[in-house]
Amino acid sequence: MTAADPAVLAAEAFHATHGRTPDGVWSAPGRVNLIGEHTDYNDGFVLPFALPHRIAAAGAARDDQVLTVSTLGSDGRLQQADPVTIPGLRPGEGTGWSAYPIGVAWVLHQQGVDRGADLVLAGDVPTGAGLSSSAALECAVALALLGLAGHADPDSSRRAEIAKWAQRAENEFVGVPTGVLDQTASMCCVSGHALFLDVRSGDAEQVPFDAAAAGLRVLVIDTRAKHAHSESGYGDRRRGTERAADLLGVKALRDIGPRGLAAAEHTLPEPLRPLVRHVVTENQRVLEVVELLRAGQLAEVGPLLDTSHDSLRDDYQVSSPELDLAVDAARQAGALGARMTGGGFGGSAIALVREADREEIEAAVRARFEHAGLRAPRMFVAVPSAGAGRA
Repeated sequence: MTAADPAVLAAEAFHATHGRTPDGVWSAPGRVNLIGEHTDYNDGFVLPFALPHRIAAAGAARDDQVLTVSTLGSDGRLQQADPVTIPGLRPGEGTGWSAYPIGVAWVLHQQGVDRGADLVLAGDVPTGAGLSSSAALECAVALALLGLAGHADPDSSRRAEIAKWAQRAENEFVGVPTGVLDQTASMCCVSGHALFLDVRSGDAEQVPFDAAAAGLRVLVIDTRAKHAHSESGYGDRRRGTERAADLLGVKALRDIGPRGLAAAEHTLPEPLRPLVRHVVTENQRVLEVVELLRAGQLAEVGPLLDTSHDSLRDDYQVSSPELDLAVDAARQAGALGARMTGGGFGGSAIALVREADREEIEAAVRARFEHAGLRAPRMFVAVPSAGAGRA
């Protein structure tokens, strides 16, 4: 580990704050969703992989039921939340970043886990970039609180359950209506693979995804246009798809396949038709990408990334000018395919590029942003990495 490793930083900050060595350090990654956007809360298919960027939680158990949480900012300054008593927590408590770890403690208390703890957080997952920094925080805290309460490292089935607990913290305590994609990716992904998840059944397959071996790279373009699900139209889209499923008489839009799309659109009022069209076609795209990865045809994934973005932009209408600019610039400079990733309304795009073309594509994207008078985007190569665990 390097000095900049979040686990090292969290442990050092814990010692500086509490004057002792933490009992343990746990960390969880952010994620990139290769394809399968806004399908998770429609019981559909998703295909994320974990990033090397992580959030770490250094912690020590307490003898009471009090939780203290501090976070190390990018400026090196420590922010401390007010201590809380776990059994007395109620949804809506905590503000800003502190609501997420407190929400996890609230959910775990309902599962019989309420031993107090001192936690210090540190991380390098970009916030507001659509790379699931909140899910990484939730999962790191969940593992820390479970570990400090004496629970063994979870197996794969237990990890899926913990992901659902983390989602509950975000949905019910913080009040952000996300699906379970982000938390499941953070908890369950493994190095060198993308996670093919059937959200309805919970069935998961680790699909080998080694872009570098094929001479390719997944380039992440953080537009630096901040997004926040709680302040965006995310909830409106979710309610729209739930309304459409109700009108169609199905449990979720997962139950509408490509062959039933035309009839479904004919039945629905105009504002709901493009939402359904996106979900149905996006589910199909996920299945097609998985088949290509299984066959080792990674370069052929590119056109499906393109059509995914077009659908998110035109049908689901969750893109932004910055995301469209990033995608268009990457495509014109030679990317095999590009799309926004995450909930939208800002955040990041991804581009599948040949390693030989990567620097030229990065330069072209920067030039387009500069010409548009926008802040320079942050770009890095995403490598499928390990899920959450003890550091």
